Amino acid sequence: MRSLPFSSPSSYRFHHPIPFRSLESIPLLSVTRLRVESGSSSCFKFCAASLKRHGCSMRHSSVSVKAFDDDSFDFYSGDIFAASYLLSSSEGEESDGDYALNVVTETTSQRLSKFPRGRKKHRIRYGINLGLLAFLLVLLLFVDSFAWKIVRLPLPPYFLSMPFFTSAALVTLAGYIFVPLLDRLKVHEPIRTLGPVSHNRRPTIPTMGGLFFVPIGVVVAIAMTKFSSIEVAGAAAATVVFAAIGLVDDSLSLCSDNNNGLSAKIQLLLEAAVGTCFAFWLETASISSPYGMKMLVPLPSPLGLVCLGKLYLLLTSFYFVSMVNLVKATDGLDGLAGGIAALAFVAMAIAVLPICSDLSIFGASMAGACFGFLLHNRYRASVSMGNTGSLALGGALAAMAACSGMFFPLFISSGVSVLEASSVIIQVAYYSATKRLKGKGRRVFKTVPFHHHLRLTGLKEPMIVTMAYVVSSLLSLSAAYVGLISA
Repeated sequence: MRSLPFSSPSSYRFHHPIPFRSLESIPLLSVTRLRVESGSSSCFKFCAASLKRHGCSMRHSSVSVKAFDDDSFDFYSGDIFAASYLLSSSEGEESDGDYALNVVTETTSQRLSKFPRGRKKHRIRYGINLGLLAFLLVLLLFVDSFAWKIVRLPLPPYFLSMPFFTSAALVTLAGYIFVPLLDRLKVHEPIRTLGPVSHNRRPTIPTMGGLFFVPIGVVVAIAMTKFSSIEVAGAAAATVVFAAIGLVDDSLSLCSDNNNGLSAKIQLLLEAAVGTCFAFWLETASISSPYGMKMLVPLPSPLGLVCLGKLYLLLTSFYFVSMVNLVKATDGLDGLAGGIAALAFVAMAIAVLPICSDLSIFGASMAGACFGFLLHNRYRASVSMGNTGSLALGGALAAMAACSGMFFPLFISSGVSVLEASSVIIQVAYYSATKRLKGKGRRVFKTVPFHHHLRLTGLKEPMIVTMAYVVSSLLSLSAAYVGLISA
């Protein structure tokens, strides 16, 4: 018998109109011979034409076979085996083909181990957000219970909790409408491969998520301050302008062939221009201040209040440029930027409470919007915020600090984002220095930003996000405390 081997093994499935459990139930189906080779699995050869005559067919897929010993075997519907395909003929290629089946036994536990572990993934996806929600809920309710002592004025009940949960609920509901809409419009994020890091996202996901959660946070804050707060109006305007810059950048990325949006220089100039305009607006606007004068930076004792004068304008512009790029650098893993921004907003809402209670409402509302967005941006995200969201969040945080002078608490609460941006600066500086001195550049981290370095060291994405949340929670508590004792 001449055998024509194939380049790769194939598997087949037997089909018969009548269910069978043994060879005897297949009439006139002849087993040509039982071939047992030394050092190999048992092989059974069936005549393809005989199978076809009796209503059986063979196609590429898995077959159910269970082997008991060398002389007998039985067919079952649930067992799995691998089949190798050989075309054997003694009369040429026109004769019937023979199929050799290599029987492989497999235990039930081995088969069950191949099923996806969906429950574990669901625990990971929801557990992180539930922990973050519990922390924010306890913190906001605790501050609400003592808010009147901080401000020394009667405040409505649930002063910070109400805008937080209102924005969170509205953004969550809006996501179920806008995310499928963005997907249907094919507003998909261009996946860029930078170095050896691969993402666990699906190939394309909708982007520009900031289009639905940023406006909700802004509108809820303005509505709950009854359209009467100039500080909230200024912070909202800055947020919308930075969201517009991000929207232009995202739109150009989607339309261009090379997935490039605005150049880095143009983005930097636009961010600096908006920050400078906001600083000059602060100088002319009648911002309420408990100190009777503007351009003051509250710091913990023994420093106290520091008057910067015209340097305050420069510091404001610097913080706008820095914060939008810090949040943008952090937006690299599912849920990372949104969760850190929510914690930073809550910290700033508490820190500015003694100075401007209306800004606290703005911060709580934006924190709720970020958390509502996290329900759609958690691990295995269905949407990303894009630069439309990241630039808007950075601008909103910088605006809160500029209107109240709470630059130092914002720096503390953004510690994780500062670490991410610092890793990029250190990597570039060290590589340039070693290349100039030794002729070959060297790297401190495997890749940057720092969260990608952690992924290459073997840490899973949910673990990295969880650690970032824990560190940000501690930093947010510290920032809120520093802000309260500074004011």
